[in-house]
Amino acid sequence: MKTFCARANPTTGALDWVEEGEEYDYHQEIARSCYADMLHDRDRNLKYHQGIRAAVGRVKARGERVVVLDIGTGTGLLSMMAASAGADYCYAVEVFKPMADAAVRIVEKNGLSDKIKIINKHSTEVTVGPDGDMQTRANILVTELFDTELIGEGALPSYEHAHAHLVQAGCEAVPHRATVYAQLVQSERLWSWAQLLPVDVEGRELRPPPAVGRCAGAPSVCDIQLGQVSPDTFTPLGPLCTMFSVDFSRPVSSASQAHSCRFEVCSSGQAQVVLSWWDIEMDPDGTIICSMAPSWTYPDPKSYPWRDHWMQSVYFLPVEQSVTKGEELSLTVSHDDYSLWYSLQSKSSTEGPPCQPCCTCQAHLVWTRPRFGELNDSQRTKSYTRALLSAVRADSVCLGVSDGSLLPIFAQLLGAKKVFSLESSGMFKQVIEQVLEANALKGVVQVLGLRPDQLTAKDLGDEQVSVLLGEPYFSTSLLPWHSLFFWYCRTSLSPLLRPDATILPQGATLWVAGVEFLDLWRIRAPCGSCEGFDVRPMDDMIQHSLDFRESREAEPHPLWEYPCRALTQPLPVMTFDFRQCVPDQPINSQGSSPLVRRGCCHGVVLWMEYQLTDDITVSMGLTRPINEQGNCEWSPHRKQGVYFFSSPWDSAGDGQAAVTYNLTFDPSSGDIRMDFSASLCQ
Repeated sequence: MKTFCARANPTTGALDWVEEGEEYDYHQEIARSCYADMLHDRDRNLKYHQGIRAAVGRVKARGERVVVLDIGTGTGLLSMMAASAGADYCYAVEVFKPMADAAVRIVEKNGLSDKIKIINKHSTEVTVGPDGDMQTRANILVTELFDTELIGEGALPSYEHAHAHLVQAGCEAVPHRATVYAQLVQSERLWSWAQLLPVDVEGRELRPPPAVGRCAGAPSVCDIQLGQVSPDTFTPLGPLCTMFSVDFSRPVSSASQAHSCRFEVCSSGQAQVVLSWWDIEMDPDGTIICSMAPSWTYPDPKSYPWRDHWMQSVYFLPVEQSVTKGEELSLTVSHDDYSLWYSLQSKSSTEGPPCQPCCTCQAHLVWTRPRFGELNDSQRTKSYTRALLSAVRADSVCLGVSDGSLLPIFAQLLGAKKVFSLESSGMFKQVIEQVLEANALKGVVQVLGLRPDQLTAKDLGDEQVSVLLGEPYFSTSLLPWHSLFFWYCRTSLSPLLRPDATILPQGATLWVAGVEFLDLWRIRAPCGSCEGFDVRPMDDMIQHSLDFRESREAEPHPLWEYPCRALTQPLPVMTFDFRQCVPDQPINSQGSSPLVRRGCCHGVVLWMEYQLTDDITVSMGLTRPINEQGNCEWSPHRKQGVYFFSSPWDSAGDGQAAVTYNLTFDPSSGDIRMDFSASLCQ
């Protein structure tokens, strides 16, 4: 059976459907899983272990036989904890067959096959009875069904079914209870991810469309490593509110519900954003707690247990509201069986909680949250404006090539004679036309719903383009070099360009640096053992899937969320001259960069810098020079590429070892083949 998978194609700017072998989905699912991250989460594992031991002890103290149901067992870790704590029998349910097979091997390797049965089904398909999957209902329910939003993986329906069909009334549950917390804040930085703000273009204000300002936004949660958002960037407007709890030892309902918390405003300001997280209590007394609170809530942030499988949530209010210190408000969280959303009501409000937010302006459907932040970045706007001022003249004919870009509108405001903007997506075209209409520019900037290879001189009124401009940004780009689609656009548009046309940006440079990650390395590191159990079969399975393809490719990560130290100096390894057409022959680059700082080199990060003009550069990676200690500050708007070594390299920092690289840009595919390693210098 063949599998069709979407892959970014830098030569077309589209997602191509590529036929892959029957094993592709299998290996992708395993390689991109969070199993290793979860097993490296010592805080999570320890708390589960303590909670399970306590639950087994309570059931035994009642003189009952201990039967455990473990839903979403993964590696079988929680069932092995229960069996080693004295459980008589464990039913471990895992729907993903490769993981269920691995769990069988892991349980066998740890000598617990006689006490644990792996059931490769969804829990709602499990049967109970003499001929069923389970001989009898369980009296301990153990689960790890949670995501960053708590309920996004279908925890509520799964618990609801389990209580109705698979466990005894009054069963023990680990975790016993989950509680969701939230805090209302004002944050211009976070709010800039949700709304298009007014943009200053050389003294002229570009206003957002009213429909965007009225829109409740995208319904999906914004999940981030909130510990990397400094408390200096937001102002709490109220206390941390306890929104609702779920007792997992009792029947659970998946029906839609709303919960409110009344509070007094502690600081006047603009209510814009709700920060939210949850904790789970492993025992009925609440003495064993695993918390998702961000690092800045800890007295000692260094004691914060890093995890990437559970993060924190940012929710944007449908509209910002002015609030006054001392005012009484009610914060309401609503949820269905899979997602949460927040609303704010005054004391006198009689309105019920709103329906789940839904984008009505289309902007929130085509611009991601980082993209909103990029469009609202005033420093970035200034850089592009300076570059445009050096290129745009009164007789300029400008053509913009990017997805949902405001640069063509900037060019018009700066005095260009004619401006065209290519938007091959109908939704992007409609959003840009809304911006034009809001600023009385409709028809002045002509938005053409065409691909670059479809454009003709007739579409341009038989004008030749004097300024070709792009950010470049394309919604299908996953890795930094996928935005080289701009180069392919420039090449296909060559017949329509004046001989002396300005290309902006005029070129790009791919940069690399060998780094030590503070925590991100955990998602690729083997576990070996976890809480005393041998989980090496899982390590072997993940490595096998990585070797299938992923270990030879970089993967995208927003590095502003994942601190790292550079152990080499930043190194430009490949340049692309957009003033020339895409070459026919591959571009090769190889060399090495000495490891000049002490640390553990986990791999290489890659990013692009765009040369707008000879003296104006915009970085999609580092936003300032690396300091003496190697600390890096990354752009929050784009993802960078990360290439993990199969084995990390311990650097003495004396330059005797180096990161070596061999890169090839393939013009036929627009992709970059790469190989990195660390070794002693020859």
